Amino acid sequence: MADVVQPSRPFARALGLMAVAVLGAWLGLLVLGTARAPVGPMDTSMTLRPSLTGGTRIDVAPLGDLELNSHYAPLRLDVDVDRLDPVRSRELVAHPERFAGLQAEVTHDVTRGALGLALRSCAAVTCGAAALSLAVHRRPRRALAAGGLALALLTASAATAYATWNPKSVLEPKFSGLLSSAPSVVGNARSIVSEFHVYQEELARLVTNVTKLYDAASTLPVYQPDPTTLRVLHVSDIHLNPAGWRIIASLVAQYRIDVIIDTGDTMDHGSAAENRFLDPVSTLGAPYVWVRGNHDSRTTQKYLTGRRHVTVLDNGRVTRVAGVRIAGVGDPQFTPDRSVVAAGDPAERTAGGRLADALRTQRLAGTPVDIALAHNPVAATEADGLVPLALAGHLHHRERITLPQGTRLMVEGSTGGGGLRAVQNTRPAPVQASVLYLDRRTKRLQAWDEITLGGLGLSRAEVSRHLPHENRPGATPAPRPAGTPSDRPR
Repeated sequence: MADVVQPSRPFARALGLMAVAVLGAWLGLLVLGTARAPVGPMDTSMTLRPSLTGGTRIDVAPLGDLELNSHYAPLRLDVDVDRLDPVRSRELVAHPERFAGLQAEVTHDVTRGALGLALRSCAAVTCGAAALSLAVHRRPRRALAAGGLALALLTASAATAYATWNPKSVLEPKFSGLLSSAPSVVGNARSIVSEFHVYQEELARLVTNVTKLYDAASTLPVYQPDPTTLRVLHVSDIHLNPAGWRIIASLVAQYRIDVIIDTGDTMDHGSAAENRFLDPVSTLGAPYVWVRGNHDSRTTQKYLTGRRHVTVLDNGRVTRVAGVRIAGVGDPQFTPDRSVVAAGDPAERTAGGRLADALRTQRLAGTPVDIALAHNPVAATEADGLVPLALAGHLHHRERITLPQGTRLMVEGSTGGGGLRAVQNTRPAPVQASVLYLDRRTKRLQAWDEITLGGLGLSRAEVSRHLPHENRPGATPAPRPAGTPSDRPR
């Protein structure tokens, strides 16, 4: 019987070469395809990424993202603002007349940066595709073919982007994060034309404020806590400021936090469109316990419920995280803007009463709660005498008081610096958070650090250590609240 000759499969080989070239080109862009370039007062990183829709994304940390429908091609241009150069920024603020030439300067810088990115991307896709093909096929000729194919694909994509380039896309940007409210601060395109001097002043303030925020964040002190204590990070009132997540993640790493407690107002309007802002909570490096604030909707709460490493507390629900029993109640009022009339303190006391009932139930069951949570301090005061420590927010400034029956109430300031209000107000709110140190055995508060960044427009950064009165040298131990656990382990 004659031997059967297997037909060649050029289509399969071509398809395999194409797959290797595309994957290798993508890996090459990831590893080697970033070009750094100064653009006006900013230092930026430019990268090409595979995309089905094209366009341009500009990340202005910590304010958010700006998306432009600049082109249609299988490549997206990502521009990350790494930092604002303090020298160049102050020169602009000191000499407002230079704004007149800023557009030409930025255009020149972007063109030069794009040219550098193009050359770097060509080298990246060629090397990436050739290297991957050589690793897979072990044939130099196929590696050269894969590199050439990747370069051809990049060239075709660039040609498509050039052919569909839309310079007017800057007039219809899509904002996210704090930038979603930017038009209300600096005006829309029409008002910018008619009131350009006002726009200049606001832009100058924005440049200065963000520069100061970077300066403050870069000088955040480092502290090495006692490893025998439980460390609780208390944050509140982030108000849609993405800088809050970066600060929290930094504090979690620096202080080796065991649990993060957020006492609400994470959002500004509680809309479903804001939900993506909450995605980093699962990646902060510690369990996250949250109660609803008056700017957080039930939609917000539902989105957070069930996410990894997140515990949502409401109606007095109790959880145990890192050995600490925590109970909380969500704010009964949803007031995303001034058009909604608040129900006032009676509604808060009613919600606090539900929290108090849950605390009494836990105490009678022999499992007393260590920390009670509410967004509004009025609700938190209802836990007096039933728990040693109550945490709240809402006021955008710190308050530390001992309630009549012995419960310590700690009200945190705004970890988001008041959100967009930090850009608008004459006196910007500071960025505040606190690290609470609890005895691992008794869960009693031993000390706390108050961390304060000066907020937008200020460069101060400080950490101050505080001790409860009963922990100071020579102090008489304070009487325990009725709900306080004994010193025995549990």
